[in-house]
Amino acid sequence: MSAITTAEDQRAQAGLPSRIRAFFYRYPESFAALLIVLLCVGVGLLNPAFWQLANLFDILRASVVRGLFALGVLMVLAAGGLDVSFSAIAAFVMYAVTKAVTLLAPDTGMVLIFLMAAMGGALLGAVNGVLVNVLKAPSLIVTIGTQYAYRGILLTFIGTALFMNIPPAMDRFGQWSLMTQTAANGFTVQLPGFVLVLAVAALATWAVLRFTLIGRAVYAVGGRPDIAERLGYRVASVQLFVFTWAGMLAGIAGIIHVSSNRLANPFDLAGIELSVIAAVILGGARITGGSGTVLGTLLGVVLITLVNNVLILIGIPSSWQTAILGLFILCAGVFFATQKRGR
Repeated sequence: MSAITTAEDQRAQAGLPSRIRAFFYRYPESFAALLIVLLCVGVGLLNPAFWQLANLFDILRASVVRGLFALGVLMVLAAGGLDVSFSAIAAFVMYAVTKAVTLLAPDTGMVLIFLMAAMGGALLGAVNGVLVNVLKAPSLIVTIGTQYAYRGILLTFIGTALFMNIPPAMDRFGQWSLMTQTAANGFTVQLPGFVLVLAVAALATWAVLRFTLIGRAVYAVGGRPDIAERLGYRVASVQLFVFTWAGMLAGIAGIIHVSSNRLANPFDLAGIELSVIAAVILGGARITGGSGTVLGTLLGVVLITLVNNVLILIGIPSSWQTAILGLFILCAGVFFATQKRGR
């Protein structure tokens, strides 16, 4: 009887790693959640000052623009593409809309400003979608080209001049806070109202991917485009939609960036592309397409923001942040590859 019990225990113990692997395979966003917990616990143990509501406000504030970009990248990545032009779209739209409103209609409200930014970003994103379909070229190559084109236009016609006289509505929106917290060092930190924009964008992206026909088509085209086309999905329409969605979110992110910083710099946001793509991948999306969730993407954004913002609290210099982020990405890549082979 004891021998039988021992054999059953051994099988149960052997099955535990398999169940853990199956759990992470089914819920890949849990990997980013695990890293967040480990990072927070580690930083909190080394510096108890981390456990302050003010730090949470700072993390949320720093996550909004990157989160909007990441939601757009998720949509494109799930469809089997890759977009690196979103930062250039945001810079182009935020400068153009800010200057146009200031010079032509300074009393314009935020709803109309956001509408103009969304339409402008969607139009530039649609250009990416059209070029990908017409040229039949990899989306990475196309969006690298449009990124340089948009930034080249800014450099040619605007130069490097900062635009600091933003419209009053954008100024008020940037200062709007949902909650105010005074930290132990006496500094006052606010939870900005524009975090609600990220919440709305996340819900909208989740609803599109979860409940609509175009959302199912996105995953189908990203997984097996040849089979998806035989099943009746229009690959060209899906690609046009995802790039338009990513451009729309980039335009909105650009306006939030200007409102929070109170200036429009035509060369802001350059270099953010890799960290945004890394956030989406850390959240469980495969670079080959056909997968990814909104929850995982947001967790990946929080993880990237934590690495960039809080490691200084435990004495790790900023020069090491990129190395640590690269280590996380390598761990995620190896982990998901192992999960796939195990499955």
